[in-house]
Amino acid sequence: MVDRRLLIVIAVALVVVGIVATSALFIVDQTEQALVLQFGQPRRVIREPGLWVKRPFLEDVKPYDNRLLDFEPPPEEVIVSDQKRLVVDTYTRYRITDPLLFYQTANSEVAVRARLSAMVNGSLRRVLGNVTLSALLSHERPAIMKQIRDEVRDQAKGFGIDVVDVRIRRADLPEENSQAIYARMVSERQQQAAQFRGEGADAQKVRGDGDAQSIRIYADAFGQDKEFFAFYRSMQAYRDALTGHGTSFVLTPDTGFFRFFENSGATATPPAASAGPK
Repeated sequence: MVDRRLLIVIAVALVVVGIVATSALFIVDQTEQALVLQFGQPRRVIREPGLWVKRPFLEDVKPYDNRLLDFEPPPEEVIVSDQKRLVVDTYTRYRITDPLLFYQTANSEVAVRARLSAMVNGSLRRVLGNVTLSALLSHERPAIMKQIRDEVRDQAKGFGIDVVDVRIRRADLPEENSQAIYARMVSERQQQAAQFRGEGADAQKVRGDGDAQSIRIYADAFGQDKEFFAFYRSMQAYRDALTGHGTSFVLTPDTGFFRFFENSGATATPPAASAGPK
């Protein structure tokens, strides 16, 4: 009977010790830093990873990430100095460097992200309001982003965070402006295409008129002296056919292709050109 009671006491004691140990011991991960609170009041900051002890049931632990964190605020429409409207998409990278100050001012990452969004948007408007669109798209862009980052960093120090970088990912025209520019480009290309088609039609007309005039001249020449015209056309055919080296022809003996060479031996004698009608 006594042994049974002793076992019960030991079991209860072990349970109590386990509960106390669970409440008194906590682990800080390598990616974390912790703030120990007593009844909501900060007591100490733990930056080193490992197993730590706190007062059971009296103290609480609030862990914070010590890694580099990313924040992407929604795109913001701003007006640059040359009165161009831009939709600017940014991202911010920051780190919690002072957990105590972070707890006293922001308390949570959700709250500090809202503050960061306001700081980034305000800095974007101030800085981009003094630069032109061409400067933002030129080699000056890194210096502009550095100015924005420095402004945001100075403001964020009061919340226990260090802003490492602020980057402009995209800077686009508003959707309605993009559609208007696209429509204007399409209209300009259509006008150019119509112009080119009109110039092509004029060229075809000029070429047709030239061909008709050439045919008329040949017809007039043929009508004035048929024999001389036949001789001239044959000379052109000889010139085109006999320009290559080692050209061979397979012709019948009675072909008319070399008829102007039949009686001359080596030299073709053109027929006398008629004087034409008088």
